[in-house]
Amino acid sequence: MIRKIIHIDEEKCNGCGLCAEACHEGAIDIVDGKARLVRENFCDGFGDCLPGCPAGAITFEEREAPEYDENAVKQAKENKKMEEMNHMHHEGGCPGSRMMQFNHNEEETEAQVSYGKPVSRLEQWPCQIKLLPTQAPFFDGAKLLIAADCTAYAYANMHEDFMKGKVTLIGCPKLDAVDYSEKLTEIIKNNDIRSVTIVRMEVPCCGGLQRAAETALRNSGKFIPWQVVTISRDGRILD
Repeated sequence: MIRKIIHIDEEKCNGCGLCAEACHEGAIDIVDGKARLVRENFCDGFGDCLPGCPAGAITFEEREAPEYDENAVKQAKENKKMEEMNHMHHEGGCPGSRMMQFNHNEEETEAQVSYGKPVSRLEQWPCQIKLLPTQAPFFDGAKLLIAADCTAYAYANMHEDFMKGKVTLIGCPKLDAVDYSEKLTEIIKNNDIRSVTIVRMEVPCCGGLQRAAETALRNSGKFIPWQVVTISRDGRILD
């Protein structure tokens, strides 16, 4: 398609990098000491990079170029944010707690389910409450599943009935010997959480997980739909 897009004159460019910093979409990189438009589909044509160029190397032009891809820009921003948070949170720490978001192919996944094949519905890593950061891209607009870790072993269809479409947080207050309420409060308060589902076992110690989640919901100051589901020791839903 023919559209307005930036043009960088490499003869004039002094490689200062101000344009790359000014480009919120990440369309520009510094390559071999010169600014280059390396992702044409990331350039929205608004020219945020123009005013910051001290060499006057950037202008507009109309030419054949791929259409601006807003979804690709958003995904790249999320990936960059996750990489930065991983670097800050895990520098010198456990590599197994490095954050990851899984983009499952929904068509392939549903096809496997239709043939009776079990599939993983885990949306992110890590999933242990103790290892999770309080802010991450996968929390944006998320439905939270706060589950006792034994529930996945007791309830046979955990992935399809509870984990599907949710960000999963698991823990055991008895084994971890910790009050999760403070961390859960920060997660709910600092992110756009749409709903909370608490899945616990019928055993009394699982009450600690439920109380922590309920405390977090109250302390977050938000009004979010939530529910509690209790699983029996022999794998039945009790309520």
